[in-house]
Amino acid sequence: MAASAKYNRSNPAVKRILQEVKEMQSNPSPDFMALPLEEDIFEWQFAILGPRESEFEGGIYHGRIQLPSDYPFKPPSFMLLTPSGRFEIQKKICLSISNYHPEHWQPSWSVRTALVALIAFMPTNPGGALGSLDYKKEDRRALAIKSREAPPKFGSPERQKLIDEIHEQMLSKAPSVPQVLPNVPNEESNRLPAPDSSDEHADKVDEENTGEGSAVEVANHHVPEASRRENIPRVPSALQNPAVAIQKPKHDRLLTLAAFGLTLAIMALVIKKFLKINGLGGFIEGKF
Repeated sequence: MAASAKYNRSNPAVKRILQEVKEMQSNPSPDFMALPLEEDIFEWQFAILGPRESEFEGGIYHGRIQLPSDYPFKPPSFMLLTPSGRFEIQKKICLSISNYHPEHWQPSWSVRTALVALIAFMPTNPGGALGSLDYKKEDRRALAIKSREAPPKFGSPERQKLIDEIHEQMLSKAPSVPQVLPNVPNEESNRLPAPDSSDEHADKVDEENTGEGSAVEVANHHVPEASRRENIPRVPSALQNPAVAIQKPKHDRLLTLAAFGLTLAIMALVIKKFLKINGLGGFIEGKF
């Protein structure tokens, strides 16, 4: 890029950024696009597609990345510009891939790795993290539809030009927004980890990473251990133990019969008590 001539190419940060720009252009992703500004290669504009099989699917979400002067030894900061119902706009977000958690950052990670991880973070439980939101799935779906209409307005004419270009390219390859929301209750979706943590998403992550570190590993720095265990696809209990599946209806019938018998016993005691109170207890005892 023309503006790179004004930077010292022997500087480790500049050298690394230029390498990543070249890699992004030679190996584009169908799920995101990111480019630095012509006048400042430490500031990037990006757009990601909402993860599949989630309420964000089909949405186009723009954002800004600010790389530190000693990149890649320190992490970048991230800011979302498109309303999503998951992250606040124009406010730095707190993720393990961002500058809020420099202890988790690894120099082998890159802008590409971070964007793959960001997509994986979208359907996860916000957990009260700084810059996070917890909208209902229906509201997030409405925002996903709206995000396609026009790119957000932000910053200088140079920034806006780059945002517009990225939006046009992303719109050309973005899938349509599904008419039906994923069949998961809202409470469950807020509690369970993202569907992108499944094997399908893991395969996609492997394709996106080119020896720079696993985006799943990045995301797992931020997700509690219990949630990570839930990310593992589970075999239905009926398949794990067919005997249990066969015996369960019989067990349920026994419980029903026991409950019915207990109800009859209670009713008999109540009737006996009632008769005794009204002086008719002799009928119960056989005295009349």
